[in-house]
Amino acid sequence: MKRRTFLAGLAAVPVAGCGLSSNTGSGSSASGQVTGEITFQTWSLKPKYTDYVNGVIDAFQKQHQGTAVKWVDQPADGYLAKVMADASAGSLPDVINVPPDLSFPLAKAGQLVNLDESLKEAKPEYLDNAWQAFEIPGKGGCYGFPWYLNTGPIFYNKALFSQAGLDPNKPPKNFKELEEVALKLAEKKVATLGQTPSIADFGLYGVKVFDADKFTFNEPKGVEFVETYKRMYDAGALIPEALTQNYTGAGTKFMAQQTALNPGSAYDLGKFKTDAPSLYANIGITTPITNTGSANMFLHGVSVPKSSKNQATALAFGRFVTNAENQVKFAKLASIFPSTTKGGDDPYFTTEDGSDEARVRVAAAKQLKTAVNYTPVQFSDQMREALLQQLADAMLGKKSAKEALDAAAAECNRLLK
Repeated sequence: MKRRTFLAGLAAVPVAGCGLSSNTGSGSSASGQVTGEITFQTWSLKPKYTDYVNGVIDAFQKQHQGTAVKWVDQPADGYLAKVMADASAGSLPDVINVPPDLSFPLAKAGQLVNLDESLKEAKPEYLDNAWQAFEIPGKGGCYGFPWYLNTGPIFYNKALFSQAGLDPNKPPKNFKELEEVALKLAEKKVATLGQTPSIADFGLYGVKVFDADKFTFNEPKGVEFVETYKRMYDAGALIPEALTQNYTGAGTKFMAQQTALNPGSAYDLGKFKTDAPSLYANIGITTPITNTGSANMFLHGVSVPKSSKNQATALAFGRFVTNAENQVKFAKLASIFPSTTKGGDDPYFTTEDGSDEARVRVAAAKQLKTAVNYTPVQFSDQMREALLQQLADAMLGKKSAKEALDAAAAECNRLLK
């Protein structure tokens, strides 16, 4: 699953390096009167979720007479550039939809309200791991209300497993088992994987990705991980197209039954049923492949810039948008999950009805309580490209796994500085 592409209509634009100057504005305050006009900016939620967002705005305005919320929805393309341009100009909207890695450079530049200081009483309303995702690592402070979350299962093709002599009811649970399965499938000329590992996969493997203000994924465990992928690639278990920069065809390959395994979300099941019925008839569903016992977590949030001239209303609205009731309603519409402590208690996330969709949803909801956002907030799009290039060189044998990871880590740390 690509980063942040877990919501239909939401495109991933990983944050790139930015040249923001520190702009601390006039400080932050949640103690003012909740009144007046604010602007709320979202990321590619129109038109699918127009009625929902308008309903939330109407309810807030009714609860707080004298307030007016102007909703602006930006398209996926260019969202990053738009946010950074507004930040540089000091003209960010009052409430802005951001994932952790987009909030990080803004918070580091002193542009976002610290919720631990301004609205500390809100913290218990959210899952600890979601709240922590919007902190600046090593420095504390939370700079975004956690909004919607996702994690997902691993889908696999039972028919391809059976054809390779594998038990279709025993999918791999960790990376050692993944390699064993992949090599057996490769013997039957069946590829298992459609993409090279992401930085989050290093975390799932148990690699210490970032430590003491620098990237450390080139540690011995990281080298071991890449060597595992190299063996699978050499055997034909990883498709060659996956080495191409910005390759996005992994899902299509899986739906065409040209690969045996793919990560996804509850949203994908409906897609399989409609667009790939023969795959759906043989679909296997299992927990994420992890050596740590924790799944990966994707999330979005809303932040309040210090430049807002109406911070009290902006903070009240950010908290309202992300409260348990509103998050549960949104989650039921969009195949996502609430980040609130009470939201996950809704029967929709705890009770199965016999359908595959409910089974995936309930299992994923349980995973989220201990899930980890394995992608460091410091990890930019440029860094992602650098890592992918070095992984491709390692797969092709142009460099050893150690040489490739050393080069990738060096470039990521150069970009970080």
